Amino acid sequence: MDNKIIVTDSASGKSIELPIQHGTYGPAVFDISRIYQSLNYFTYDPGYQVTASCRSTITYIDGEKGELYYRGYPIEQLAEHSNFMEVAYLLMYGELPLTQQSADFTKIISRHSMFNEGLKRFYDGFYHDAHPMAIMIGVVGSLSAFYHDSTDIYNPQHREIAAHRLIAKMPTIAAGCYKHSIGEPFVYPDNSLSYTGNLLHMMFSMPTETYQVDPIAEQALDLIFILHADHEQNASTSTVRLAGSSQANPFACIASGIAALWGPAHGGANEAVLRMLNEIGQVEHIPKFISRAKDKNDPFRLMGFGHRVYKNYDPRARIVRDTCHEVLAKLGNSNDPLLKLAMALEEAALLDDYFIEHKLYPNVDFYSGLIYKALGIPENMFTVMFAVARTVGWVAQWMEMIAEPTRRIGRPRQLYVGPARRDYPKEAVRE
Repeated sequence: MDNKIIVTDSASGKSIELPIQHGTYGPAVFDISRIYQSLNYFTYDPGYQVTASCRSTITYIDGEKGELYYRGYPIEQLAEHSNFMEVAYLLMYGELPLTQQSADFTKIISRHSMFNEGLKRFYDGFYHDAHPMAIMIGVVGSLSAFYHDSTDIYNPQHREIAAHRLIAKMPTIAAGCYKHSIGEPFVYPDNSLSYTGNLLHMMFSMPTETYQVDPIAEQALDLIFILHADHEQNASTSTVRLAGSSQANPFACIASGIAALWGPAHGGANEAVLRMLNEIGQVEHIPKFISRAKDKNDPFRLMGFGHRVYKNYDPRARIVRDTCHEVLAKLGNSNDPLLKLAMALEEAALLDDYFIEHKLYPNVDFYSGLIYKALGIPENMFTVMFAVARTVGWVAQWMEMIAEPTRRIGRPRQLYVGPARRDYPKEAVRE
């Protein structure tokens, strides 16, 4: 097998050999870093659709087969046998933890769950009706002002402490965003609870009465967090890596990832699914909206269908679909009209030739929003929950990027199509 590809410039006749690199899975890549130096060309790839921006050992996606692996483990197996804390350890350290390692890691995360009391006053600067994601970006970005003792990115111990702090404090920050939005007092974390149980406790308990975490809700949230923990080089993860390449501190890098996640085309998709279902309203309206979705001249889009990478059924959607049914049934919401509408919409889309031809299958966002709704989590908190789960992946990707010996600051180039050089007008006054 050739380990190089030869590129020839037909205009100058110059040729260059580009080395080919092979990964564990997926298509091989050829290294284009010398094209500009040798041939004076850049490459043009809008949206980085066919460009590998880094080498990584963390997550692999096969979009054609609909497969997702964390450190080599299929997502289906992790969803069935693991838990979020174990997956967090796996993503950070590369291997599943031994029993004692798991216990120690969980204990460390629990002990970092509190945040500085000064951060509580930081929330007061936001309007009560501010979007929780706006608050989260601000609060996470401010962490470096409170925990500057762990911002030396060249110190491995600092990196690990910062990673632990981010994973541990994110549920506390998220719950604070929710409490601020509804005017209720903050609830401190309880180290006797699980990661997701603690988040539910901080969101829904009140100081005046006892709150019991529903194990069904706790398990469902743990599963969703596993599915959302990492997803290769998506927009927010790439943002974290790009910010990190400038040697920014880890708290600033994660805040930048949260900002990217907020976009409706990324983390805001499950929130958009609920709005779409409410717009459709009734099962009998589905054919009309299916037709609108296929009309190129109609701005309406079916949210929660299709994926930038998956050209098959999103493996996470299969897992969360079954959980969605179980949660709504066990919590007494099996007759939820939105779930019935979602099931009918899925069936109609999967039988439609247009959706089959374009491989527009339901993705994980299609069902996760329904589960969040069943758990009593408001729509404006959906992306916040996503950010809590994805922090683990961001941290793992950031740590991998920082440790890369060939790391360089990210600097994409461009194809300039603006005006050619022109001189400033000599006239003193221009009409």
